[in-house]
Amino acid sequence: MSYAAYKMMHWPTGIENCASGFVTHCRADFTPQIQLNQTEDLESEWSARRAIGPVPNLVVTSANLLEIYVVRVQEEGSREARSSTEVKRGGVMDGVSGVSLELVCSYRLHGNVESMAVLSIGGGDGSRRRDSIILAFQDAKISVLEFDDSIHGLRTTSMHCFEGPEWIYLKRGRESFARGPLVKVDPQGRCGGVLVYGLQMIILKAAQAGSGFVGEDDAFGSGGAVSARVESSYIINLRDLDMKHIKDFIFVHGYIEPVMVILYERELTWAGRVSWKHHTCMISALSISTTLKQHPLIWSAANLPHDAYKLLAVPSPIGGVLVISANTIHYHSQSASCALALNSYAVSVDNSQELPRSSFSVELDAANATWLLNDVALLSTKTGELLLLNLVYDGRVVQRLDLSKSKASVLTSDITTIGNSLFFLGSRLGDSLLVQFSGGSGASALSSGLKEEVGDIEGDAPLAKRLRRSPSDALQDMVGGEELSLYDSAPNNTESAQKTFLFAVRDSLTNVGPLKDFSYGLRINADAYATGIAKQSNYELVCCSGHGKNGALCVLRQSIRPEMITEVELTGCKGIWTVYHKSTRSHNADSSKMADDDDEYHAYLIISLEARTMVLETADLLTEVTESVDYYVQGRTIAAGNLFGRRRVVQVFERGARILDGSFMTQELSIPSPNSESSSGSESSTVMFASIADPYVLLRMTDGSILLLVGDPATCTVSINSPTAFEGSKKLVSACTLYHDKGPEPWLRKASTDAWLSTGIGESIDGSDGGPHDQGDIYCIICYESGALEIFDVPNFNCVFSVEKFASGRTHLVDAYSQESSEDSEKVINKSSEELTGQGRKENVHNMKVVELAIQRWSGNHSRPFLFGILTDGTILCYHAYLFEGPENASKVEDSVSAQNSVSLSNINASRLKNLRFIRVSLDAYTREETSTGTLSERITIFKNISGYQGFFLSGSRPAWFMVFRQRLRVHPQLCDVSIVAFTVLHNVNCNHGFIYVTSQGILKICQMPSASNYDNYWPVQKIPLRGTPHQVTYFAERNLYPLIVSVPVHKPINQVLSSLVDQEVGHQMDHHNLSSDELHQTYTVDEFEVRILEPEKSGGPWETKATIPMQSSENALTVRVVTLFNTTAKENESLLAIGTAYVQGEDVAARGRVLLFSIGRNADNPHNLVSEVYSKELKGAISAFASLQGHLLIASGPKIILHKWTGSELNGIAFYDAPPLYVVSLNIVKNFILLGDVHKSIYFLSWKEQGAQLSLLAKDFGSLDCFATEFLIDGSTLSLMVADGQKNIQIFYYAPKMSESWKGQKLLSRAEFHVGAHVTKFLRLQMLSTSSDRTSASAASDKTNRFALLFGTLDGSFGCIAPLDELTFRRLQSLQKKLVDAVRHVAGLNPRSFRQFRSNGKAHRPGPDSIVDCELLCHYEMLPLEEQLEIAHQIGTTRSQILSNLNDLTLGTSFL
Repeated sequence: MSYAAYKMMHWPTGIENCASGFVTHCRADFTPQIQLNQTEDLESEWSARRAIGPVPNLVVTSANLLEIYVVRVQEEGSREARSSTEVKRGGVMDGVSGVSLELVCSYRLHGNVESMAVLSIGGGDGSRRRDSIILAFQDAKISVLEFDDSIHGLRTTSMHCFEGPEWIYLKRGRESFARGPLVKVDPQGRCGGVLVYGLQMIILKAAQAGSGFVGEDDAFGSGGAVSARVESSYIINLRDLDMKHIKDFIFVHGYIEPVMVILYERELTWAGRVSWKHHTCMISALSISTTLKQHPLIWSAANLPHDAYKLLAVPSPIGGVLVISANTIHYHSQSASCALALNSYAVSVDNSQELPRSSFSVELDAANATWLLNDVALLSTKTGELLLLNLVYDGRVVQRLDLSKSKASVLTSDITTIGNSLFFLGSRLGDSLLVQFSGGSGASALSSGLKEEVGDIEGDAPLAKRLRRSPSDALQDMVGGEELSLYDSAPNNTESAQKTFLFAVRDSLTNVGPLKDFSYGLRINADAYATGIAKQSNYELVCCSGHGKNGALCVLRQSIRPEMITEVELTGCKGIWTVYHKSTRSHNADSSKMADDDDEYHAYLIISLEARTMVLETADLLTEVTESVDYYVQGRTIAAGNLFGRRRVVQVFERGARILDGSFMTQELSIPSPNSESSSGSESSTVMFASIADPYVLLRMTDGSILLLVGDPATCTVSINSPTAFEGSKKLVSACTLYHDKGPEPWLRKASTDAWLSTGIGESIDGSDGGPHDQGDIYCIICYESGALEIFDVPNFNCVFSVEKFASGRTHLVDAYSQESSEDSEKVINKSSEELTGQGRKENVHNMKVVELAIQRWSGNHSRPFLFGILTDGTILCYHAYLFEGPENASKVEDSVSAQNSVSLSNINASRLKNLRFIRVSLDAYTREETSTGTLSERITIFKNISGYQGFFLSGSRPAWFMVFRQRLRVHPQLCDVSIVAFTVLHNVNCNHGFIYVTSQGILKICQMPSASNYDNYWPVQKIPLRGTPHQVTYFAERNLYPLIVSVPVHKPINQVLSSLVDQEVGHQMDHHNLSSDELHQTYTVDEFEVRILEPEKSGGPWETKATIPMQSSENALTVRVVTLFNTTAKENESLLAIGTAYVQGEDVAARGRVLLFSIGRNADNPHNLVSEVYSKELKGAISAFASLQGHLLIASGPKIILHKWTGSELNGIAFYDAPPLYVVSLNIVKNFILLGDVHKSIYFLSWKEQGAQLSLLAKDFGSLDCFATEFLIDGSTLSLMVADGQKNIQIFYYAPKMSESWKGQKLLSRAEFHVGAHVTKFLRLQMLSTSSDRTSASAASDKTNRFALLFGTLDGSFGCIAPLDELTFRRLQSLQKKLVDAVRHVAGLNPRSFRQFRSNGKAHRPGPDSIVDCELLCHYEMLPLEEQLEIAHQIGTTRSQILSNLNDLTLGTSFL
């Protein structure tokens, strides 16, 4: 293994920063909504104020992920709320029945976002201006991004970098900094400030409206909306202003010029000196003049507590700033100040005057805060409690601060208010929540109208309904009422006009981080006979994630394994379809019936074999009725479906079609119809493909022509129509499909006219009279052999949208006629025509064409259509439609077009979808399949409701589920059956919203979706709440149990805690002389540890705790492992559970720990004593790691590691090694080699020799790495050592005693190094799967069988793997990677090469070889247009197919779980 690839498999989910702003739309886009439910007894000002105003976007970042969401509000009583059937979270509040987040765009950046701010230009509710996002990255990079409607994505408007040799003086000689750059912006958007290198303040001056920087050309380029821009930047050195140790800064409200308040510590203090030196912080307010670049001091306040750490700017009209410290909150403005003590540790400056105290005691270190109203701040504490801070003011003078408790919630990492009635709690340690709040002044607001709603919020939906929603919601509800009923208690002191708030959780984003540890075990429904890649779906990862009350076990599986109801053998299947039929169906099947249509059962299952068709009735039992029905059963069926509002069934076969009413045929058509003019070759032409959209059927013939069957709903008959547009054309159709744009407001209609701007009026007019005008429009999408795509309206076949070279997969598709396409795609068109001819001889791409098309808009008020195309080489192109109204410059287009063809453009432009555009979506999780040259069957099956999920299923040799959540596609492979030839949905008595599929081995399976998992995540996840912090988990294979360490915080009296810290042996008497009696009876929180043994539940419900092993008081369990020991008396191997602990008793007591061995479940008849202790011993030092080495037990205890043999009742030491490790983090064993990782001293490589019984050091790394995780990497016969460190790097070492630079073998040499950008906490070694290219070369196959990849989990909630590569593949991918650094536009202008450089944080480090390729960068290759792919492959001397097959093999080889 000299070479490896780094590949992400599950992206980070823990949210670190969140902000809100009008990024994708402006305030004026919201039409004022009419208040629907004004109850009479509410005060009038209350109901008027609570109309939800313009709702901004939510922007979140997690590690290197940036996502923008739009917040969709559903008003109660609106048409959307009536039509939607699913249960909404949180009941009805303020006339809103549901709020949900919908993804606009998501980017993976080449750098971790350190901090983020939204630069707004201000303006009233009618403002047309938009906000921009400012991102800051290590060490001092700043990017400003704005949303560009024309590309439906973010565009970088300015970049500011203060790194490199010319800025090195800014560091003032320092190398490591405690935190990255910190960004804050002026509330009125006049400037922003970034604190870099701890002392340098960078001022970003915003471009003023109407200044020359935002020119007229930009104004229409982004659709008339102008975003905030940054014009210039300059530096203020805060050291010159005599400020050191800066803790925080903020811009305050209410000044004519921007005013920045800086919190800093003049001279440092520490815990041991606090009694002498305590109020060391101060704040200074600087007035920032961006034009003069001056910053005079206007006011300051000194003597703030030393633990002050955060500033909060009080909104207008009050102004001023809140200083938050651990024990007090201070308010300061230019004219007034006041303070509030939070607990008994708060002291005033000179201990004379008493600070006003809050009514309860709380510690506010590590709190996050946001403003709900202009005088009420919401604080989230480190324990997850929500507190409300009320500023009692008169005019602009704040008289006092009031703090009141609200309900508990998640532990937050950031918090932001969205609009005037929502806030978002972003969390790294639990699921992030979107909460709606509603508040009024005094208790009068809690009138009868809201009392019932309070009950609603608390007792959410009943359990049966909860399970229909996404499982993470159900989890949130089941965790307990405390979590959800976020409404504030009644005012506790009536004389203060305290504000009361009601809260309702509206939406949540799943998070699986921080992953502390995970283990690899068998799933409940594993198949013992599976082999190869199908065997992978037998396994699952059980992960320790979360912290405190958000602690949970996350069960992750990369692939979906359906729950099988029944299976039968069925060979030679070509396709399956299910159809509806109801005999008593009314004739006017209007759309008011649509609601119960979803629950209608299927009537028939049609199975197409190679030479015949079977028909089955799907009643209580599946019974074959092939003989007794009028279906065409003598040959294979091409397609089947329902027409005329499910009153008829249409069945299409190779030479005709039949219309059936249930089992009786009402009409038969033979194709081609006898009166077709072209008599020569038409007899041989048969139907290849059919697409059904009521009342039309589109047929594609073998000769590349198309026919349309037009249905007449009145008579329920069908006639053949050959589209005139294609009569004489020589263009052959390679793929086609029909698209039914359903609904009362067809989405594509908005693209043709400008009427979509005024949709607000339309919604109020058409009520519930679901007449025939609700049926929507039907379009036909056609792809030609040339690769062009056209959209026609049906049945007139006018071309409404066309794109040349759809098959080349550009990032954006724009209608060719409507306007000149955007400049970047234009260059490609001109270049590509002559380019392709030159490259045709090198690579066989001229026959690249689209073989299958699908387009679908799934239900949802604001959903937009997805367009999918499958190419001949198995690539899937996925596009998402969006609307963009371009500038009105169609005149120049008309000239250019009319010169080419004399078609009068006036009628073309009227009906064209000129505002329609498509943006390409990347499908990372999907592995391409190499299509064989055989007959292509349809692979995409769209489903609208399988267990409540919607999306499409892709059959073939790499089957996968594509599900749509929040307008984003989630791809989940299905590995358990390898290849699937046919798929369809089934809903009947025994199979509720399930599905049927047929495998290539000839087995038909009827299945349902597993209900316990939540699929709105990169991998399906099931969360099991623990109400405590999980630390380590292991898997006991014999009984399928998971032992794990859990710690739960417990409140204990202080005198009890103190007595446990005494060293019992010496017998000291504790002296209480400095503690008063009431302090002794206060409580103190300590963590109590236990080892729980959990068993997975068969039905996918909550897991059962089978046994609990408690630890002693002040004893922490550090490690739990299942070890296999050789019992020397019984002469047999035993599997035991080993627990290593440490007593944590303060620095005065010598460290001790215990080794505990338990046997699990010997006597199966007595379930109560599942675990029994077989051995326990106290040792010196903490027992931090275990490993079993050839039947012996290796124990790391404090500074030494000892090898023990097991006699059945005793552990006897037989060898030891006194490494100087301080604390062993991990032990790994391969054969007789030991890899040991230490918390500060890097890694040691040892070997164990049986004869002579000795542990000897082979080599070590002489650097000082802070190890987080270690593991062996095996590639054939090569053994390498992998280590992850505290600077978020990984390094690969190797042992080479013959090399001179290894100091005669004492030193481990570096083989590769790489910056992951996340703390890796655990590596798992898994054997790589064989891929197709391995089997072809039999000689190399033997070396590749013993090849292992390392799967790793991180604290951000991401998974990835390091996989060994052979040299040839590595060289090819590395040269591709170097090309892609320049060939791809990187978001926010970040450089992938600098991101992946080893970070040493100022320590001396000799750079190692660059032997790891970065698949996060390589995955951009597939997203490039075909012409660019060919060009790049040509430049590096290889072919596109070679590169894609290398990337594909890597994905296949690592498709674990």
